[in-house]
Amino acid sequence: MRDVGTLEAVSRGVFRLVGSEPLGNPDLVTIATRVPNGVICLISALAFHQITTQIPHEVHVALKRGAELPRLEYPPIKIYWFKDHAFTAGVDTHKLDGVDIRIYSPEKTFADCFKFRNKIGLDTAVEAVRFYRERRSVNVEALMRYASICRVEKVMRPYLEAIL
Repeated sequence: MRDVGTLEAVSRGVFRLVGSEPLGNPDLVTIATRVPNGVICLISALAFHQITTQIPHEVHVALKRGAELPRLEYPPIKIYWFKDHAFTAGVDTHKLDGVDIRIYSPEKTFADCFKFRNKIGLDTAVEAVRFYRERRSVNVEALMRYASICRVEKVMRPYLEAIL
């Protein structure tokens, strides 16, 4: 079907009908189909929830520690390794272009941003919390629960008190 022109390759092993609507989030759909055990995290999750001005140049994916490393040519991905409960907590499933995408909730994403602040930048985490406060009702209980799970309560608390 690909050789005839009925299907087009989105990524290796991922195809779509030529006449169908273009994918709204082709990178996230590809990651969800090619890395089914992964969860979209950090800057990619912030961009999905529209609480950052950052444009991710690669898809940030969380994997459980010990999982097999995905082999993808496209889209570019950045892997973050999470331990047991920190990996499973806060996972939401969203349906995009007919595919279930696993993405961390905004509150869990903030905790992860503070946990990986040396890799993504503290300014990214602080900016996201400010956007979150402006656009949504703040769920402080969930923020602190995920901060506890990710072991960043002491780091997050002063920023949350100042911003919220």
